[in-house]
Amino acid sequence: MRKYMEAFGPSDCFFRMYAYTRVRIYFKKRRQQIMRFGSPTYFWLMLCIPLLVGIFILAHQWKQAALSRFASLALMKRLTPEKILQRQVVRWVLFLAFVFFAVLALTRPRFGVKMEMVERKGVDIIVALDISKSMLAEDVAPDRLDRAKFETEKFIDLLKGDRVGIIVFAGESFVQCPLTLDYGAAKMFLDAVNTDWVQTPGTAIADAINQAIDAFKTQKNKSKVLVLLSDGEDHTGDVEVTAQKAAQQGIKIFTVGIGSESGVPIPVGKGKGNVAYKKDAEGNLVMTRLNSLMLEKIAMEGHGKYFHAGTTLDMPGIYREISKMEKNELGADRMNVFEEQYQWFLAIALLFLFLESAVPPVARSMQEWKGRIG
Repeated sequence: MRKYMEAFGPSDCFFRMYAYTRVRIYFKKRRQQIMRFGSPTYFWLMLCIPLLVGIFILAHQWKQAALSRFASLALMKRLTPEKILQRQVVRWVLFLAFVFFAVLALTRPRFGVKMEMVERKGVDIIVALDISKSMLAEDVAPDRLDRAKFETEKFIDLLKGDRVGIIVFAGESFVQCPLTLDYGAAKMFLDAVNTDWVQTPGTAIADAINQAIDAFKTQKNKSKVLVLLSDGEDHTGDVEVTAQKAAQQGIKIFTVGIGSESGVPIPVGKGKGNVAYKKDAEGNLVMTRLNSLMLEKIAMEGHGKYFHAGTTLDMPGIYREISKMEKNELGADRMNVFEEQYQWFLAIALLFLFLESAVPPVARSMQEWKGRIG
């Protein structure tokens, strides 16, 4: 799929979204036939079943050992009712079946779909991703761009009802994916991004912010967020003024710094184990470093916060900040909702519990004693 997308230029965004939508509809119909679970974490309780089996076995062995101290096993077989062990096993199996279906009920199985009108509320979020050549630096693994894409994908996975769009920028910028609720499509467009998509060299962060302002102009929603991932290198010089302009239009800017401040070379080609690095006109090695100060200023002017993607990045923390904002009314939409079916499994569990209690531990019939011991 990624090679398919790279075969088209960035201007074919809407065409690729249409193609993806058709494929998604097909797989959506297939997924409707699969059971889902509302609380799958409760499956861990299934580990109690082998534990209970072990307890039952140990209890039976302890009981046999206690009886052997009282009298010989041959004598005890004559004194105790027949098939008592079989009755105990049946009761154990019924109780284990009760536990199994009770746990299934806790996981909230869902199958079968119904159409419902769902009121959508959320925040409009645009992610601006720096794809300039400096993002190829490898001071963060595997490189700055791949790390930024990885963190963006993690961020999209956190969204709940928010619309997300993607802007890519270097010396110029363009909308890679318009605001959408289709997180799968957004991640697909993100996966295809590379540094060859923008031919104009340099980094124009102000142009990316202006692109976001234009993208938000068509929306009348109050809560608008720009999440900008970059190494902070800028060649325009009017970034702070543009960030102020965005803030005046109600756009809050969060910046994420990718890279280290120590300075590293920029790889421009690899072949046969050798790596070529970018050099200036005089043949000197070009070094790139994270400009965290610039990103902090952008976040401050944009009434947001600055985060640094070091060994770890608190993407949930960023989303918590965004979640505090007022939710936009995104309108109602007809959705396929999987129906809760836990009640069936709960009924089966209760049936097994009733059957377990109905099986007597010993035979109820009284047998007349014939003969004598010895």
